[in-house]
Amino acid sequence: MDPPGTLAGDPGHEGDEDYAKSLSNRQVRMIAIGGAIGVGLFLGAGGKLAAAGPGLILSYAVCGIAAFFVMRALGELVLHRPTAGSFVSYAREFIGPWAGFASGWLYWLNWAMTGVAETTAVGIYVHRWLPGVPQWMVALAALVVLLTVNLLSVRLFGELEFWFSVIKVLAIVTFLVVGLGLVLTAAGVGHEHASPANLTAHGGFLPRGLPVVLMSLQAVVYAYSGIEMVGIAAGETQHPRRVMPRAINGVIWRIGIFYVGSVILLAMVLPWTAYSAGESPFVTVFSRLGVPGAGDIMNAVVLTAALSSCNSGLYATGRILRSLSRRGEAPEFAGRMNARHVPYGGILFTAIVLTLGVGLNYAVPKMAFDIATSASALGVVAVWGTLVWCQLRLRAAANRGEVARPSFRMPGAPVTNWLTLAFLAVVVVLMPFADEANQIAFWCLPAVIVVLFAGWRVVRRRLTPATGPVPPTPAGPPRSPRS
Repeated sequence: MDPPGTLAGDPGHEGDEDYAKSLSNRQVRMIAIGGAIGVGLFLGAGGKLAAAGPGLILSYAVCGIAAFFVMRALGELVLHRPTAGSFVSYAREFIGPWAGFASGWLYWLNWAMTGVAETTAVGIYVHRWLPGVPQWMVALAALVVLLTVNLLSVRLFGELEFWFSVIKVLAIVTFLVVGLGLVLTAAGVGHEHASPANLTAHGGFLPRGLPVVLMSLQAVVYAYSGIEMVGIAAGETQHPRRVMPRAINGVIWRIGIFYVGSVILLAMVLPWTAYSAGESPFVTVFSRLGVPGAGDIMNAVVLTAALSSCNSGLYATGRILRSLSRRGEAPEFAGRMNARHVPYGGILFTAIVLTLGVGLNYAVPKMAFDIATSASALGVVAVWGTLVWCQLRLRAAANRGEVARPSFRMPGAPVTNWLTLAFLAVVVVLMPFADEANQIAFWCLPAVIVVLFAGWRVVRRRLTPATGPVPPTPAGPPRSPRS
């Protein structure tokens, strides 16, 4: 018998019964917060401020609105059925098997490229202290450490990510308090003065025009990537239907404060011309305050943020690849789980690709971060679009009386669904008109589509006998996790 509130024959629970419910409410809430604060803000905001000026605030605000609707769509789906398969299971249930296959691999691409970007960021941060150490060597060392943590246990991952997230949140809060104080007192920051006048005093609010701001949308979408992590954690969470609404709502309001608020303050504390792509904007601000060691402390914090995001990526891809493998849509090795309930096969599979990212750091260290974030943004758009579309189908199924719609719902549906999907389409269309890294990622998109199409044809032939499609197997009651 299918669990209450699911469509008949839904296979979305496959493999969930093997996960231990090791993540506490405390850890899930901080994972949700940590997923919404990453290197896209801590490092990427500096380069985009230098390119677009204070008008970058508009990009963060618009993308934040889209992220709000994506999170509420995810919340409704999670309350419909919590599962470690997350949007892959929802895509399979509400769109079709091919959608689960495609969205799962696109999400894997997202996090694989994110991992490359994060390890690249680690190398950039460490360069401040060890300029003689090659960037690729630092990236490799970071990957080895985080791989070890993820392979040991879910509880250890949760605890490490909890403290990573605590550090990130404290850093952002500290900057918000210090930055607001600097602006209110018009304090000197190096040779400049913090003031709202910095928003318009150096060429205006849009010093390089609105088109440049629009070209930054891809980078800002990448900055928000990871907010959907809380949906994957639902499958290993105690009491998910009670915890998830609070966790998701918490992510939403923090987006407004941490992201939009931080960018506004960065643009007021220093002129946009003071920032650069090679240094975290937060490090730039604290280094100019004249307080000994302040810049180094902030550099250590943003280093932690990069490690945190890569840590989360290994966690997420391990669960997604296992979900795909259980259905024969990924290599059998990717579905293997150890005695500690860790899907080590999927984690190792992703780690192998991340080592290729180490090679990217060796070959083109100055472009590695931008190329990785641009490619990752394509995966983010695909995942967000899948979540919004699945919520549309859930709503339609509820209107037909096939499922019970949760009380935690996406506001303004279906109008907000279509507006969000249109926005995501605009982000993709603008990519080839942006910088070289975006162009490289965009023109790789046809190849990705061809590979996914070919892969699905192979998988479908293997899973479908000549006599016709295999009838769906009900999930059945979950077994108790092994101790």
